[in-house]
Amino acid sequence: MSEVTVRQLADTVGVPLERLISQLGEAGLTASGADDVLSDNEKIKLLSYLRGAHGKQQESAESPKRVTLKRRSVGELRQSRTTPTGRTTKSVSVEVRKRHTYIKKSELVDTDNELQEIEKARQELDSQRLKAEAEEAERVEKETLLTQQREAEEVAKRLQLEEQQRLEQEKLNQDEARKAELLNQQQKQLQQPAQTKQTSATPVADAKPKPAPDAKKSARKGKKGGSNDNRKQLHVRETGKRKKKGSRAVRSKTVFRETEHAFEKPSQPIVYEVRIPESISVQDLAKKMSVKAAEVIKSLMGLGVMATINQTLDQDTAVLVVEEIGHTPVLQDEDNFEQEVLSSISTEDVELQSRASVVTIMGHVDHGKTSLLDYIRKSRVAAGEAGGITQHIGAYQVKTDHGLVTFLDTPGHAAFTAMRARGAQVTDIVVVVVAADDGVMPQTKEAIEHAKAAKVPIIIAVNKIDKEGADPDRVKNELAAMEVIPEDWGGDTQFVPVSALTGEGVELLLEALVLQSEMLELSAPVQGIASGIVIESRLDKGRGPVATVLVQKGMLGQGDIVLAGTEYGRVRAMVDENAKSKKSAGPSTPVEIIGLSGAPDTGVDFQVMPNERQAREVASHRADKHRSSKMAEQQKAKLDNMFSQMEAGDVLDLNLVLKTDVRGSLEALRDSLVKLSTEQVKVNVVYAGIGGITESDANLALASNAVLMGFNVRADATARQLIESQRIDLHYYSVIYEAIDQVKRSINGLLGPEIKEQIVGIAQVRDVFRSPKLGAIAGCMVTEGRVNRNLPIRVLRDNVVIYEGHLESLRRFKDDVPEVKAGIECGIGVKNYNDVKENDQIEVYERVEVAREL
Repeated sequence: MSEVTVRQLADTVGVPLERLISQLGEAGLTASGADDVLSDNEKIKLLSYLRGAHGKQQESAESPKRVTLKRRSVGELRQSRTTPTGRTTKSVSVEVRKRHTYIKKSELVDTDNELQEIEKARQELDSQRLKAEAEEAERVEKETLLTQQREAEEVAKRLQLEEQQRLEQEKLNQDEARKAELLNQQQKQLQQPAQTKQTSATPVADAKPKPAPDAKKSARKGKKGGSNDNRKQLHVRETGKRKKKGSRAVRSKTVFRETEHAFEKPSQPIVYEVRIPESISVQDLAKKMSVKAAEVIKSLMGLGVMATINQTLDQDTAVLVVEEIGHTPVLQDEDNFEQEVLSSISTEDVELQSRASVVTIMGHVDHGKTSLLDYIRKSRVAAGEAGGITQHIGAYQVKTDHGLVTFLDTPGHAAFTAMRARGAQVTDIVVVVVAADDGVMPQTKEAIEHAKAAKVPIIIAVNKIDKEGADPDRVKNELAAMEVIPEDWGGDTQFVPVSALTGEGVELLLEALVLQSEMLELSAPVQGIASGIVIESRLDKGRGPVATVLVQKGMLGQGDIVLAGTEYGRVRAMVDENAKSKKSAGPSTPVEIIGLSGAPDTGVDFQVMPNERQAREVASHRADKHRSSKMAEQQKAKLDNMFSQMEAGDVLDLNLVLKTDVRGSLEALRDSLVKLSTEQVKVNVVYAGIGGITESDANLALASNAVLMGFNVRADATARQLIESQRIDLHYYSVIYEAIDQVKRSINGLLGPEIKEQIVGIAQVRDVFRSPKLGAIAGCMVTEGRVNRNLPIRVLRDNVVIYEGHLESLRRFKDDVPEVKAGIECGIGVKNYNDVKENDQIEVYERVEVAREL
């Protein structure tokens, strides 16, 4: 008997659970709960107690040796199927009967020999069965080999027969051609005497066989219109016997011309140089060698390989086949395929025309780069940035009094080194912004180094000259130490003092840019195939992958097939920095394109392809190459880590799952966090991606014991439920150095008070009302928590932060209220923001200090 719980035993015996528990206690057993497990000895002890309680102290001679319990259960099986009239469901009642037989131990002892004999017989049957299966498998294998050998012999015979027939046909054609040539020569010899005596070209009837109708017509034309010595006549040779067709006799005839055949059989075999990629099909390999696919299959059979016409061969096998047939194999490198496809794109010479200059604004954080660009653009870009800091590259085309200028605004934080490097690589002029009151800072030096490495002219904009304590001469002295000499000091670098707040010196800066552009004589082909570089990319829930690209040459149009790194697709829509739709974009124009298969890596080149097939092939080739190199790097890293871990001993791991809004921020934040690793603590980014936090991200963090970090993104409803139920550590950030500093403090052990953001409430926007006095008023329903008027808020669209600020007003009907709880409707006015739309979420949060615990 197997072990059962108290509840199962009560259900089997058919007694109440409470009564069985009391009987167990009276029997002296320790089981007192419904889920306690009873062993066989305990069940026997309980049975002995019950027998004693009912007056059966000793078993009688006639007591049963076996007890059989029967159980019956009735269920229902449903089966659905689709018929022409609709979907029907059929129910079938199923009755399950079970029977358990319990035997006394004394009986079991008597039957040990019988059981041993049964087990021995079963083992013999199993061995016989295994032996029979092995013999059957060996027989099937032999039959399969014989069948394959027979098929191979039949194919070889068929190919040999076809080759023999082809050779016989060629020999027959050569014989007939030779006979026709001899007949023509005899005909010419008979015609020469007659042509010297007669003025016309009438052939002699008795000197040659009866001419064909075409020959008669030629003779009649010769009588009418003079000599036809240079005409090519048709001659007929009888081949075959007469056949009757109705009442006429038909003679099969073969017509030969005097002209020679255009094809001459080569005297020596032609040897081709066959370029072989990493993998190639049998049919493609046959086409490259100008032979039939059957020849390739025959060679493969000789090598012991059974292949079909569509089967793919590896490079080594293809080389053996090419050498077997007699051609010269040429191995194709991995990059040759991509070069062949890209070189096949027509690069017609297009007239070069002048283009707008591409200017990159670089410098240290909080030195006023975006504010200076805002003054030029007459906009408020800085007001929408988190903490007034640019978090990713912005690309804008500005129409000034001096013409069009394309500006690239790069972040100034140290984590965005790679983004600044990309900005310097695609730009024509670099404007380094230096605060007059702060001087040269680390990111200022870094920006100048990037510009020098890219060999791009530099213009220094000394900002904040209107502030107290501004010292432009200090900036000149510090930059002169870095070999950046001002023009008034005898150097070649323009220094322009400006104020992004008042606009002082901005016109002088634009004039300096125009002067530098004229000296560079910038030009590019305006027509033709477009190409450029990817500045930024992200995933948009409504539009899918969105890539910000800068066109460098050609004309990019809506509907073009674009290849960008490992992604490709047709341009379904194209908008500028003001979200206005565009049909085309020329050189030096930044646009956002929609329609790619995924978000491409930032900094990669994009190219317009002639068709989607070639774009897909190149993208797939690049993805395979990237995957192979990544696997090799991971394997090398594992081997390297094996020895380092053996030497270092136990190392604590801090696992992170990182999600950001755009790919540029993702690269910068991931690299910065990994660099925080120490000898005692290692930071591992288990997964990094763009877009909102989903349920799969939460499950990954739970499985890998990782911390979830969201940078300008939020978790959806399903992910929030899982995070709350499993108590996964989740942190939201809007400024990159706050995330880096918090991880750094945790690693270094500086466990001071933690400033933690707690979400107080969430309001769902149901409708938007326009008021001439108050602007846009969002009619909301508070779905979670409460909305407090004095707390900061964020506006979320598709779980992505689009604005941070405060509430302008909070009303219930016509009354201003300080707080609205969940389940109540209210009207919300967002301060300095009128772009609230339906289905947006208004998140109310507060910052509190939480004591850290080890």
